[in-house]
Amino acid sequence: MTGEFRKFLYPLDHPRLAGLDQLDLVEYADAHRNMPVIGPMIDEWLDLFEQTRFTGITDDGTLVTDLFRLGTNESAPNDAARRAVTELLEHLDEPQRLAVSHPLDSRVWRAWMNPEFYLQRYGLRLEDLDGATNELVLNLIRASTSPRGYAKTVDLMRINKFLGDLVGLPKILCEGSYNINIFGTPAPDQPWGWNLYGHHLTLNTLFIGDQQVFTPVFFGAEPNEIDEGPYAGTTVFTGLEADSLAMIRALSPELAEKAILYHDKRDSAIPAGRIHYGDELHLGGAFRDNRVIPHEGVSVAEFDGPQRDLLLRLVEQHLDYQPDGPRAARMAEIRQHLDDTWLCWIGGTGDEDTFYYRIQSPVIMVEFDHHAGIFLANEKPERFHIHTLVRTPNGNDYGHALACLCTGRNDELDGPA
Repeated sequence: MTGEFRKFLYPLDHPRLAGLDQLDLVEYADAHRNMPVIGPMIDEWLDLFEQTRFTGITDDGTLVTDLFRLGTNESAPNDAARRAVTELLEHLDEPQRLAVSHPLDSRVWRAWMNPEFYLQRYGLRLEDLDGATNELVLNLIRASTSPRGYAKTVDLMRINKFLGDLVGLPKILCEGSYNINIFGTPAPDQPWGWNLYGHHLTLNTLFIGDQQVFTPVFFGAEPNEIDEGPYAGTTVFTGLEADSLAMIRALSPELAEKAILYHDKRDSAIPAGRIHYGDELHLGGAFRDNRVIPHEGVSVAEFDGPQRDLLLRLVEQHLDYQPDGPRAARMAEIRQHLDDTWLCWIGGTGDEDTFYYRIQSPVIMVEFDHHAGIFLANEKPERFHIHTLVRTPNGNDYGHALACLCTGRNDELDGPA
């Protein structure tokens, strides 16, 4: 716990914040659509959602086929999740059930956003639900995640409220700033799933029998700590930061030279447009479902055994939200493709440095990024604002590839929103 972020608090009457506390969620979103930088960014995102059909992230524009197998036993918690979702659906009234329920092929899978703008108003908003209903939503999350994943989810919701209180926007940033949606008919042997999305938190998971696909996910925090109040002492990403630095520092100078593309996150040599206001250096963020992301950096085929072990430990930390069985299955797939895995790094490697990295293979893509301020005043990235992402490339985000194998349909996630 450092409290470093407090040096970057705006005064509540600063133009960045002044008057925003008078707006409701819709007014706040509409106001930002008319801003010079943010408005065009939002328009681009929504156009990608409305005008594109899902294919999946690739490294060269061509999907690698035959990567994903149907019918394996991962000991996914399908039964527990179905009990939880059934209890939730039975508790809801008819209008709520209609609002939260979507066909398996619904475009709403792809509606998630990690910014605070309330633009994708699908499903049920947690802050609009009573306490008993919210608890049932949390039970569904708990039944579908690891204990660490559930704790991380709740911690990020609490940090979001903490930020809202810090900047005087409790109506915009609170513990209920998230929407829940359910897809398909929960069944033991047919695909179904759910997603939750809102500020700095996105979960997408699909179950098929004993299998579970749990991407895309987004975990983020500004700031990465709560330093006062009932949840003082809460942090989320400090262990991940430490393991990230341990991994990059373990590389030989020759490998590090290949892996590190730029030694500063604001290096003047970084190409124009690479740093994005909303995504910073992330490439797999909201609405980037079909992005072509070429390999960069160094091939893990060049790593020795201990270096590979550190990288695998780091990837497994990124997957700590997944239940034990599915996480073990994903790690087995990742090991199978380790020689076709790439690491790139942008930024420093010192204890106080900020950095970005991406680990990318045919079956996994993880990203970690220190971000500039959005609600805090730091113009450059700081270690107290962190974004992380996990994707499944080559068409299996949202469990799409497995769902297609199960249903026999080339389901494009382009159904009714």
